[in-house]
Amino acid sequence: MLSATDLVTLTDAGLYCPAGGFHIDPWNPVPRAVVTHAHADHARWGCGKYLGAEPGRQLLRTRLGDAADVTTVPYGQPVDHDGVRVSFHPAGHVLGSAQVRLEHRGEVWVVTGDYKLDPDPTSAPFEPVRCHTFITESTFGLPIYRWDRPEKLFGGINAWWRANKAADKCSIVYAYALGKAQRVMAGVDPSIGPIYTHGAVEKVTRAYREGGVELPPTTPTGQVTVPRGQSKPWPGSLVIAPPAAAGSTWVRKFEPASEAIASGWMRVRGARRRKAVDRGFVLSDHADWPGLLTAVKETGAARVLATHGFAGVFARHLREQGLDAGVIATRYGDEEEGAEESTAVEADS
Repeated sequence: MLSATDLVTLTDAGLYCPAGGFHIDPWNPVPRAVVTHAHADHARWGCGKYLGAEPGRQLLRTRLGDAADVTTVPYGQPVDHDGVRVSFHPAGHVLGSAQVRLEHRGEVWVVTGDYKLDPDPTSAPFEPVRCHTFITESTFGLPIYRWDRPEKLFGGINAWWRANKAADKCSIVYAYALGKAQRVMAGVDPSIGPIYTHGAVEKVTRAYREGGVELPPTTPTGQVTVPRGQSKPWPGSLVIAPPAAAGSTWVRKFEPASEAIASGWMRVRGARRRKAVDRGFVLSDHADWPGLLTAVKETGAARVLATHGFAGVFARHLREQGLDAGVIATRYGDEEEGAEESTAVEADS
């Protein structure tokens, strides 16, 4: 669906803008990378130069390290790359996430990275951007995926936490360390009890706080010491950990505990059972089916290219609606699972 004459093409390293001489969210090291956000499948190590949105500066530094050549610009401020006008616009996915708008010789393309339309106090809201061609994620591009309103979702999490507290249990929520964990913190009722974090979660949470996001107080579990003969602090508390921590020896110290996972995949019956947890809360940092359709409509794009997730199904639906729609095969992963943090689990004690 992409050709050499397009403003964006597909190479072995990922999406590439030939006129501007840069890649967008490359999956291999390249000289110049324009990145949509700090998740590992979009901000890879080893590139010569990085350009991103200013609100995500601290997260990009946390991800890429201080030695990386990272430049950031405010949302909406254009940058010229060899005649291609590049600007970043809020994607609503996580802190600092952005859609990339490209303009060249009167043609406008938008590459979304990942995005969502639901309200979220931890990131700037999604901003529709008019364009001719729209490259959209389709992680949850099936009609079954529809998200509940935040008040209903977090009301359920709070009720579960309170019930566990009444039973003298610890409540453990597995949520991806970048984005999902901070949404859980921002949405729950901190008056129920103390909130503890896994080290991988706390590291990112510090970057969120430095970025100006207000979150309730949290304590890293690794900083908690329990003198011999004293009661453990875990009963009645909420512990937020990456999904890779589930089933590890690290989790055993919180027993007795009730475990839950926060993920969009929990919408499908059986997903919670496969994860071997007590509860599944449907919480995603990606657009649901109505959100995807709304985003496409608001761009006014005549051409839509879907990538990762249920791209084929979503593109077929758009063609049935009269749009020129196709699929781009990319290597972007699913940060809903949080697999990249598995090496950090046992190190947090």
